[in-house]
Amino acid sequence: MFVNAGSRRCFMVTAMVAGLLVVTGCDSLADDAQEEGAQQSPPPEVSVAQVLVEDIELWDAFTGRIEAVETVDLRPRVSGYIESVNYTEGQEVEKGDVLFTIDPRLYRAELDRAEAELQRARAHAELARSEAARAEALAQSRSISREVLDQRRAAAATSAADILAAQASAETARLNMAFTEVRAPIAGRAGRALVTPGNLVSDATPLTRIVALDRVHVHFHSDERAYLHYDAMMRSDGQASLRDGGVPVRVGLATDEGFPYRGVVDFVDNHLDAEAGTILTRAVLDNSEGRFAPGMYARVQLLAGHAEDSLLIDEKAVLTDQDRKYVYVVDDEGRAMRRDVQLGRRVDGLRVVTAGLEPGARVVVKGAQRIFFPGMPVAAESVDMRGQAEVDNELAVMH
Repeated sequence: MFVNAGSRRCFMVTAMVAGLLVVTGCDSLADDAQEEGAQQSPPPEVSVAQVLVEDIELWDAFTGRIEAVETVDLRPRVSGYIESVNYTEGQEVEKGDVLFTIDPRLYRAELDRAEAELQRARAHAELARSEAARAEALAQSRSISREVLDQRRAAAATSAADILAAQASAETARLNMAFTEVRAPIAGRAGRALVTPGNLVSDATPLTRIVALDRVHVHFHSDERAYLHYDAMMRSDGQASLRDGGVPVRVGLATDEGFPYRGVVDFVDNHLDAEAGTILTRAVLDNSEGRFAPGMYARVQLLAGHAEDSLLIDEKAVLTDQDRKYVYVVDDEGRAMRRDVQLGRRVDGLRVVTAGLEPGARVVVKGAQRIFFPGMPVAAESVDMRGQAEVDNELAVMH
């Protein structure tokens, strides 16, 4: 009926050991079953693409604004009341088109008066020349004094000068008369009319703004390091410096995918902004289709150099493990192996790999989420690297 303490302790230890053996056996059976199930499940399907090896152009990205090559704030050259507005706001106008008309009556009357003064001066000059000629003839026979001869000569010279003054006055009146028709000084798109008929205007009154749109400028700022890099690159290649112009640029608007428009640098400012540490750069673009408008936001890429035999992959293939980037590569035995990589620039929808891959490697570009551990067997379907990147970009745009 009584059991000593030593026997009880031995019984408890024996029971605990037996329980651990049972649990361990169950876990081992569960692991074996899981392994057997994993071995029996088919390998996941993934898409793989061979690493591209290409010579590429390197582009640096900036942001800028579209500006008009020519901009005119139109103002009248004479004062008066606006008689009519002769254009539709926002329309394309040609150089010389009459956009505004100022009441011309006052200036027409002034022109008539000036032309009458010119006729009077010519008549007086004709009379003075005749009197001077008669005086010259009379002086030969000593019929008049030398003093009278000098007076006639002076009168003829004065009359000739009066003609010149009257001609200048008439030309001024003619110009003022012409200025009552306010014409477009350049071809371009006219803005809204800032005055309406009946308003009094002077030479300080803005009427409208005209911008030339056959070409546009793109202004952007690059930092000092980039400027020095471009300048050194140009000099090392034996080419003209960035300041000499001609360096290619690619431009994209806010709604564009990529950089579909081409231009060239035509101006670099003569100093750097000491506070911002940047320098203003300008490129020129063709705008014959009227695609650009002044003030638009623009994404700009500036050619920074070339690189030979660069490795390119679809950026969607890159995975992240804390601070490391990696991809899965399918080997000859159909196993997905992890490769840590170092990445470079983005180039035409692909990503440059600077380290971690070899030419010919088959990279998993779709289905990497189905790979649970390195070395896992997969069913690989080959696709084109660039084609897959284009499909991914289209899907991203749709969503």
